Amino acid sequence: IPESYTGDISGDLNHKRGRILGLTSEEGMQVVNAEVPMAEMAKYATEIRSMTGGRGSFEMEFARYEQVPGNVAGEIIAAYQAEADEE
Repeated sequence: IPESYTGDISGDLNHKRGRILGLTSEEGMQVVNAEVPMAEMAKYATEIRSMTGGRGSFEMEFARYEQVPGNVAGEIIAAYQAEADEE
């Protein structure tokens, strides 16, 4: 990403329950290495383009499974139960 967007992107990744693992500079661009739950990344291609005026991009790869935090698990269970009750 362009260096001027580092703060915005880092804040957005933190908001998505992400962990920033490192930042490196390459030719005026900032490379952000982070781990973010896959569920939070569904629309990220559009979001990063919007936040950076089309100048940012990202790559992702699966790292591992982790236990879902309790508050998120509660939301998932409630949504599933509501859907099951409708059937």
